[in-house]
Amino acid sequence: MRRITGKAKDETLIELQNATESQTADGNGGNGVDALNVRETLPGFTETEKLQPNTDTVFFRDGVRRIDFVLSYVDDKDGEKKQERRREFEANLEKIGLQLETEDKSDSKDQKTYFLKIHAPWDVLTTYADVLKIKVPFKLSDIPHSQDVPLEWLSHPFRLPEHIMRPQPDYFTYPFDKAKTDFFLITDKDTFFPPSTRNRIVYYILARCPYYKEGRREREKTGIKRLLSNGTYTAAFPLHDCRYWKRARNAECESERYNLYKHWASFLCFYKEQPLNLIRKYYGEKIGIYFAWLGFYTEMLFFAAVMGLICFTYGVLSYDDNVSSKEICDPDIGGNIVMCPLCDRKCPFWKLNSTCLSSWQSHLFDNEGTVFFAIFMGIWVTLFLEFWKRRQARLEYEWDLVDFEEEQQQLQIRPEFEIRCTNRRLNKITKEMEPYLPVTSKCARFCLSAATVIFWISLIVACIIGVIAYRLAVYAAFASIIKDPLRNIQLVGRFITPQLATSVTASCINFVIIMILNFFYERVAIWITDMEIPKTHLEYENRLTMKMFLFQFVNYYSSCFYVAFFKGKFVGYPGKYSYMFGDRSSLRNEECDPGGCLIELTTQLVIVMSGKQLWGNIQEALLPLMRNWWNSRKGRHRPENHYSRWEQDHVLLNFTQLGLFYEYLEMVIQFGFITLFVASFPLAPLLALFNNILEIRVDAWKFTTQFRRPVASKARNIGAWLEILNTVAIVSVVTNAFIMAFTSDMIPRLVFLYTNGQNSSMSGYVNNSLSIYNISQIPERNMPEEKDNWFINSTDTCRYRDYRNPPGHTKQYSHTMQFWHILAAKMAFIIIMEHVVFMVKFFVAWMIPDVPSDVKARFKRERYLIQEYLHNYEVERVKLQLSASFITEPQSEMSSMTDKHEVLSECL
Repeated sequence: MRRITGKAKDETLIELQNATESQTADGNGGNGVDALNVRETLPGFTETEKLQPNTDTVFFRDGVRRIDFVLSYVDDKDGEKKQERRREFEANLEKIGLQLETEDKSDSKDQKTYFLKIHAPWDVLTTYADVLKIKVPFKLSDIPHSQDVPLEWLSHPFRLPEHIMRPQPDYFTYPFDKAKTDFFLITDKDTFFPPSTRNRIVYYILARCPYYKEGRREREKTGIKRLLSNGTYTAAFPLHDCRYWKRARNAECESERYNLYKHWASFLCFYKEQPLNLIRKYYGEKIGIYFAWLGFYTEMLFFAAVMGLICFTYGVLSYDDNVSSKEICDPDIGGNIVMCPLCDRKCPFWKLNSTCLSSWQSHLFDNEGTVFFAIFMGIWVTLFLEFWKRRQARLEYEWDLVDFEEEQQQLQIRPEFEIRCTNRRLNKITKEMEPYLPVTSKCARFCLSAATVIFWISLIVACIIGVIAYRLAVYAAFASIIKDPLRNIQLVGRFITPQLATSVTASCINFVIIMILNFFYERVAIWITDMEIPKTHLEYENRLTMKMFLFQFVNYYSSCFYVAFFKGKFVGYPGKYSYMFGDRSSLRNEECDPGGCLIELTTQLVIVMSGKQLWGNIQEALLPLMRNWWNSRKGRHRPENHYSRWEQDHVLLNFTQLGLFYEYLEMVIQFGFITLFVASFPLAPLLALFNNILEIRVDAWKFTTQFRRPVASKARNIGAWLEILNTVAIVSVVTNAFIMAFTSDMIPRLVFLYTNGQNSSMSGYVNNSLSIYNISQIPERNMPEEKDNWFINSTDTCRYRDYRNPPGHTKQYSHTMQFWHILAAKMAFIIIMEHVVFMVKFFVAWMIPDVPSDVKARFKRERYLIQEYLHNYEVERVKLQLSASFITEPQSEMSSMTDKHEVLSECL
């Protein structure tokens, strides 16, 4: 075929004449040629310019052949070497059968970029559709859809038009076989393979096409990825079918991008269902399954958010019934209790009623409803995962993904693996020589990978220890500034305690450290995974997923684990305090408020979770918008025939292979926040719900307006993320049980209520939960440097949060029997809660099958019908062959019977 490298004037005039004659009255025809009368109305154009074709099209200049892929490149100082690579690469593409057409740099906006347009003809498409075993329709499906849901009219406001939800009819499909083209429903060869399938096939060819000279075998010189990395080409991408804000002028273009923008990416459609079938048709199954999962996760979050809001409302309504907080705030009770210093030298003695506000705040999240909510979330997460499996199974059936994984494992070998693995061995299944990685090299790479992971996780732990040291050091500084509210800073001291100030500043610093470490972890995880040289794309993504999530898990949750399970647990008591780096250290371990550490865990969770979501939305929405605003503005107001479709897409952001990986990672980290520590903050699911409603539309807006069209790829499920979600779900039951037992003050209050309470009242609980210490026995290093006037000669003892015998007791300062009772109650609560939740989880998982019964029945029915149609097709084919053989070559009766039996036996 002849590659076109310029715009000859005569050829252009002939094309324009033919195209103009085929234009429709409304100007939508013409296969990419702009209406001349419109161009004549624009001032400043010469006659030649008026005859220029409309380049805002997805077709070659002939208006017939569709552009399936576009490569761009520029001339630079290494032009000769790169030009030679391009020449060899394009020559090999032409040998394969692809058709090429080049747009000269003089026709581009920047006057320096060349665009190579690629078209895959019918013969190439059928060949590689057979190789890739792409499923195509062979008969219209006669299986009816599932029955209408009762009270369907209630969901009518949330529905989209039927042609958007189902952009194409349901067909029976079967892997394409080039030898059986007459078996499939081929009405139009140009539209039989949709654009997403066409660009997937072309990319498969580009990724494996060599660019070495003929007669030489240099395996590393293969594939478009390497050409992009060495700068031979600057970009490679399929085209969007139209501009997102208006339909395509060409009636043959689908304008699916416009429909997605109007019905999916618009923020006014936040309450509408997602057009998953259209997303899958335009972007491929892999992106479609992500949005299906995100939408289902958001729907399930609604129920968790409602229950969390009810529990929080219960805490607000029971505000006045909180006897413990009333006692703390009472001047005659909390005002007469002198507490021991919370740090050495800088911290003074203080009165219990100074924590009045924090005790009220703690009650909002630490009440009886929190226990119920923790149990509810343990069951909710099981229902979410089980129902998602059913939803996923339905999508697998509807999108023809049931048998895909086996094909993917066999066919989708990474080009990097083929290039870097020079050793070959015989595959016992395919009986073909294939590359492989020796065991010694694999073990060495695994050891280096494990050592690197351990080193970076140790770095995270070191940063957390540094933040803890900051908390211990700065607490004394805040304590010396924010003193008792009866003294200097009354307004600030009433609302901001030293504990709160320390917790907020430490959480902000920890969030900054998390964001900085994330920058490095992404690159380290990718480097480690590349070094391991996974064989398939699926294996690559799974390995990267596990490493990245492990890094993020430790990075995001380690500070919350410290506050939940370590802070205030290893404090000691006056005269025998515990120190972070031993007794010689001045960093004394932190204590919790009299109301418990739960409010500090809530603060930590809110800051890290909200900060991450806010920063994520800024990165996803504002930064791409600012980056592309100028280009989009210029493109939108530029005449269509002056700004080609490939140039419009070229200035957009590139959607990398790991684009969805970061989207999944963001949502899974959020899932960890709302499950692992939800007992401390029942409103976490509500915040996640609001974020996800925005997230869906932001992601949709990015895909339709800011990103180039990604290469369509298949995926039957969410991959390794499902196992991660299952693991987080199991761990969340344990963490919430321990939070309720050891971080919350719920168990000690219940023990007091049922053992020491008078008339089932909580009166006296505060006094009961505080132990007594003789001030004269406090070592000098623990005493404050200066004493307040109110303290002098007012008391000989101070109180601290623990259950120990008072001074003068035979076992003074040792744990009382009540301490052991409370500890036993905590352990019993953990065991009971875990067993109850796990039993319910496993029972629910057993009761709910992973695949819906109607999907099983429909799948079996479809398999049966496919086999029946194939059998009938083969029988008819054999009949035609036999009849043809009788006519062309008359044979003896015996030989004819023998041939017939052979043919029939082969068919069977």
